[in-house]
Amino acid sequence: MSNQFILALDQSTSGSKAAVVNNQGQIISLCTKEHRQSYPKPGWVEHDPLEIYQNCKELLIEVVAKTGMQPSDLTVLAITNQRETIVLWDRETGQPVYNAIVWQCCRTADLCEQLKLDGMEEMIQARTGLQLDPYFSATKIKWILDNVSGVKEKAHAKQLCIGTIDSWLIWKFTKGAVHATDYTNASRTLLYNIQTLQWDLELLELFQVEPGMLPEVKSSNEIFGYTAKGELFADVSLPIAGVIGDSQGALFGQQCIKPGMVKATYGTGTSVLMHTGQQLVRSEKGLVSAIAWGINGQVDYAVEGIIHCSGDAVKWVKDNLGLFDSFAEAEALLYKN
Repeated sequence: MSNQFILALDQSTSGSKAAVVNNQGQIISLCTKEHRQSYPKPGWVEHDPLEIYQNCKELLIEVVAKTGMQPSDLTVLAITNQRETIVLWDRETGQPVYNAIVWQCCRTADLCEQLKLDGMEEMIQARTGLQLDPYFSATKIKWILDNVSGVKEKAHAKQLCIGTIDSWLIWKFTKGAVHATDYTNASRTLLYNIQTLQWDLELLELFQVEPGMLPEVKSSNEIFGYTAKGELFADVSLPIAGVIGDSQGALFGQQCIKPGMVKATYGTGTSVLMHTGQQLVRSEKGLVSAIAWGINGQVDYAVEGIIHCSGDAVKWVKDNLGLFDSFAEAEALLYKN
């Protein structure tokens, strides 16, 4: 076999998927695995970053083994991920200082309301395109800095890394050699200026984030780094490229490449994105402005509407009301009725 196969990882809210894809875009091998959802208090949602990393590592190895091919037949590792979920970890040990706080988590609602009362929302929205909402990453970061013992000291000692799930996985797969993210994930943090394409120093100061803790921001099609030999495969170091947040990845994957084209994806939550090209469009109806993707240093924009719970509501019914035992059973009931 020639090395014409893509190894793809989709790290999503409920679980992870790994696939081997050929040069015609066909999936020739697929593996999936769920991870635990933690709800420490009502409205709080967390994931174990180490569980996610271990699951992803095992899936990538397994999905290649299922094909019978050699790792040297692979061209690249591409990563898409749940977006606003945030991880803080120790730069020296590579260990998380707290669980990942998930995009669904509402623990920072009071902080968001206080910032609105302080008159911060208009400035934040102008620079990031986002609403001041616990959905996005920055208030989650501040919560960890303020509430987890020893974390502020690590930050002041420049011993702390901050990243969305893509950054966390890239760090682990490169054994700490690379701390990077792409434009789409950076733009979901409430810390990234989507016009200047820079981490915004005033926003960093507002949320008490040291600039050195944040990842380098790259275009989705750049090479982010290389997997460390022995991390996934004994003698192969794969380039990591094609890094993008999951909803934006779906926009691109559905070929919504012209302004005005729209996609809707249904997973744990629902995202409706409309491509606006190289024009940054501001909504007056509650939508957020977004970076659609970055290619070769040039970004395209989008507007987005978000539903927090769609598939997750069905999962709650399964887990808590016991009306059915599996999603396959629920689907059969729907068709039957």
